[in-house]
Amino acid sequence: MAEKLDIKSYNLIELQEQLQGIGEKSFRAKQIYKWIHVDKVSSFDEMTNISKDLRAKLGERYEIRTVNPVQILTSKIDGTKKYLFALCDGIVIESVLMRYHHGNSVCISTQAGCRMGCKFCASTLNGLERNLTASEMLSQIYEIENDIGERVSNIVLMGSGEPLDNFDNVIKFIELITDKNGKNLSQRNITLSTCGLVPKIRKMADMGLQITLALSLHASDDETRKQLLPIANKYSIREVLDACEYYFEKTGRRITFEYSLVSGVNDTKEEATKLAKLVEGMNCHINLIPVNPIEERDFVQSDKEAIYAFQNTIEKNKIHVTIRREMGRDINGACGQLRKSFMDKQ
Repeated sequence: MAEKLDIKSYNLIELQEQLQGIGEKSFRAKQIYKWIHVDKVSSFDEMTNISKDLRAKLGERYEIRTVNPVQILTSKIDGTKKYLFALCDGIVIESVLMRYHHGNSVCISTQAGCRMGCKFCASTLNGLERNLTASEMLSQIYEIENDIGERVSNIVLMGSGEPLDNFDNVIKFIELITDKNGKNLSQRNITLSTCGLVPKIRKMADMGLQITLALSLHASDDETRKQLLPIANKYSIREVLDACEYYFEKTGRRITFEYSLVSGVNDTKEEATKLAKLVEGMNCHINLIPVNPIEERDFVQSDKEAIYAFQNTIEKNKIHVTIRREMGRDINGACGQLRKSFMDKQ
């Protein structure tokens, strides 16, 4: 039997074409689209303003792909929730809900695993299993909204996977989540984090999106960066920064530079001075991240004194800098940790 088609990954025009293809009126597409993306139903039977015959017809050809919660952990410290979801083929991924005064923010995965090999990230330890579809990315948001009974107002593509390594599906996800006929989230409320796939950054810039680009920089020179991110062997810091400047020119969106502080590797005042000089004149914001220790690596988190000294040095150079608030520390909050511990037990 042929595999059913993934109806949740269609935009409205594609859905209209699909319905015309099965001899149905195209206006039905808007009704079905609303059921999937506004009402967030998981079966065609829930679509009460559609005839039984059409629901049966849809059920024969299509499926509404969802993700199923396997485990949900809630932080006693700050209310952060970590979700382990199973996909339709049994593969597990994870998402994180972070509650802020300005609203609910969800960090989603774009791939099951990752092949980028960044040295301080648990997501990459077992390599890449596969790319996620647009519907699997959407489903992480929809399931979390259903669970908490509240709206998600900000989305961060910073969970497992390199979003730009799954370019087409990620762009489709952004199109769907921001569609006025669906969830209608502003592109400005989406942040995409990348380790620096230069051609894809430029390609995305040419599309004129209004999402925030966050670059995993983590070092101010190529040699140190190569120790932390294998992608640095392919693209130099200069190439990556030029791509970021191009993104700013094309979109007018300020760039965020993520900088994980690793004790004894990249956290000295000298490194901070070099970093400030490197990004001088750019319209940017530096987000300092105390690195999350993971068992398989011997990286140690910088102490508070070193973190604040690093921040002060950057600020003295009149560059906007913040220290990321650690959230969900008591529930394997860091990217990939929960998924890996689950897979190890299996």
